[in-house]
Amino acid sequence: MVRNDLRNVAIIAHVDHGKTTLVDGMLKQSGTFRQNQVVNERVMDSNDIERERGITILAKNTSVVYKDVKINIVDTPGHADFGGEVERILKMVDGVILLVDAAEGPMPQTRFVLQHALELGHRVIIVINKIDRPDARIAEVIDECYELLMDLGATDEQLDSPILFCSGRDGTASLDENVAGTDLIPLFDKILEYIPAPEGEPDKPLQMLVSSIDYNEYVGRIAIGKIERGSVKVNQEVMIGDYLHSKKEYRGKVVTLYQIDGLERTPAETASVGDIVCISGIENITIGDTICDWQNFEPLPFVKISEPTVEMTFSVNDSPFAGKEGKFVTSRHLRERLFRELLKDVSLRVSETDSTDSFKVAGRGEMHLSILIENMRREGYEMGVSTPRVLYKEVDGKLCEPIEELVVDVPEASVGAVMEKMGTRKGEMVSMTPMGSRMRVVFHVPARGLFGYRNEFLTDTKGEGIMSSVFHDYEPYKGDIPRRTSGSLVAFESGEAVTYGLYNAQERGALFIGAGVPVYEGMIVGVSPKPGDLVVNVCKKKHLTNTRASGSDDALRLIPPRILSLEDSLEFIADDELVEVTPKNIRLRKKTLSNVQRAKDSAKLK
Repeated sequence: MVRNDLRNVAIIAHVDHGKTTLVDGMLKQSGTFRQNQVVNERVMDSNDIERERGITILAKNTSVVYKDVKINIVDTPGHADFGGEVERILKMVDGVILLVDAAEGPMPQTRFVLQHALELGHRVIIVINKIDRPDARIAEVIDECYELLMDLGATDEQLDSPILFCSGRDGTASLDENVAGTDLIPLFDKILEYIPAPEGEPDKPLQMLVSSIDYNEYVGRIAIGKIERGSVKVNQEVMIGDYLHSKKEYRGKVVTLYQIDGLERTPAETASVGDIVCISGIENITIGDTICDWQNFEPLPFVKISEPTVEMTFSVNDSPFAGKEGKFVTSRHLRERLFRELLKDVSLRVSETDSTDSFKVAGRGEMHLSILIENMRREGYEMGVSTPRVLYKEVDGKLCEPIEELVVDVPEASVGAVMEKMGTRKGEMVSMTPMGSRMRVVFHVPARGLFGYRNEFLTDTKGEGIMSSVFHDYEPYKGDIPRRTSGSLVAFESGEAVTYGLYNAQERGALFIGAGVPVYEGMIVGVSPKPGDLVVNVCKKKHLTNTRASGSDDALRLIPPRILSLEDSLEFIADDELVEVTPKNIRLRKKTLSNVQRAKDSAKLK
């Protein structure tokens, strides 16, 4: 049976190419909202962190109705660190809309997600977005899209993909680059015409692959996926298991069934082949499981998720300020929360260590792990986090490390500075392409060579550079890369930072704290421009005398401190340092807090 009343489509693109904004336009023009309804911009970015940062982190489902056909739309993240979200969501759809910026053209993440879509045999609609940009280069971008399709081994049918020209912000689409559209009707028509309708056998036993998991405190885990065969109804007995048989099959019952209508989940009594549904009431269900008829268990294969490349150690906070600001501070709390995250995030790995107080957490990149840390601190967790480390692999008896493909768009004047920095970080230039007054340079660089580089890159390009990277391959170890050439300013004693102590300390380097901030021995309060750590006493008060001297009583002027974000802190710390994360503060500290003990340890090493 062919479901002509239904289409399932995912929107894939590189970060910041306008996926979520285009979905806004589709929802508005399909009549999903009331005429007078107040709607936020980027309505699909419902998570607080997504709204603050302007990026999509989690893949989300919505639907619109056009010409009596329900179109299920999956909005996906564009950042390479959240590629696992995209990989698993592609099993849920029958075609993709590939969104490409009219000025930037295809970028690393565009290639990454398109490759997976082509491997699954999905049809592709190419949408050139932001055609109203003054620096748009539409003809070149079309050529680049076709080159990319050929590079990735697209079939003849996929090479004949239709191209539309859009402005997601204005909500317009057109089939001709020289004719401005008035609405998104051409896009809706092309989806109905080109994306295949779901096909299946509604009379055969149920088969549904779980591609996503949501969690609700009232009903527990909610399995989201597409029905591949048969139909499902409320109170139906089912069998659950996975294709690799890594866990034993078990019976369950469909307690509630929801379909996605617009931004809402509406209860349904039954659903059939091709429908994307949400099912609750089944314990211990995870991504990649298959829900089958209880008398006929036939699991479906799940897409292989790329392995993580970066690891950090999460440990219980043991600083002098531990337990003062957080609600969840013990190793039991930390363990439960990390293993709960595994249910939703298929590209994350958590493993125990020799110590009961620390856990190794591996992910796709620094941002992937920093978003997890940020979510945990907002929930009331306290922890210490180590410096990011890359995960090495042995291939044919050789030690290999993950290599990233880095694409930078920079002004011509900054190319030399970027190439010099890439040289010291063992980066190899692959190509250089002029784009008007700017240059696009592609490097293959070790993943560890990118740690701490973003701030340097912005400084070198005077804030005008754009950089993005995606995992390329494992290659033989490239040799030692210096992590940091500067040292840390470390607090001498516990107390409260005072202006007099800070005034003397700021001559040694840039400070991270201001007056009145509580500090403890071993806490990092600033950065020294020279290698090696310096111990400074920021709690030192001025020695008072009853003699007044000209000039000594002038007001002390402090340079405003440099406030580090969570990402900045993770990039800054050295191997013997930690980031102390609490709901209220982010502090940097030495692993060994005692200044005397650290001096003894370094003397032994020498």
